[in-house]
Amino acid sequence: MIDESRFNCPFELTIELIGGKWKGLILWHLLDKKVLRNGEMLRLMPRITQKMLTQQLREMEDNGLVRRVIYEQVPPKVEYSLTPHGEALRPILDMMITWGSKYAKEKKIVIACGS
Repeated sequence: MIDESRFNCPFELTIELIGGKWKGLILWHLLDKKVLRNGEMLRLMPRITQKMLTQQLREMEDNGLVRRVIYEQVPPKVEYSLTPHGEALRPILDMMITWGSKYAKEKKIVIACGS
């Protein structure tokens, strides 16, 4: 959980919640696909390890951005989706995608995923 006394401004809090190599990408895929299982996320992000994916999902779940639903069946089924707080990040992530696409085009950087 987030310790509110650590932050000097809202920007600092936002970066804590969605910053890093993987959180933004996980959020983007959940915005695009709506509901994903663990294995689906690993296929969408082949360079992330299982340990890192689990850690990032747990942090975002603890912070109220991601919802985890466990279905009691054999084998167990777990699905992830965004909470309203996670959904509210859509404009920020859309702007990041737009900026990244323009930057890549100007610098002639080839990107593997579509925008």
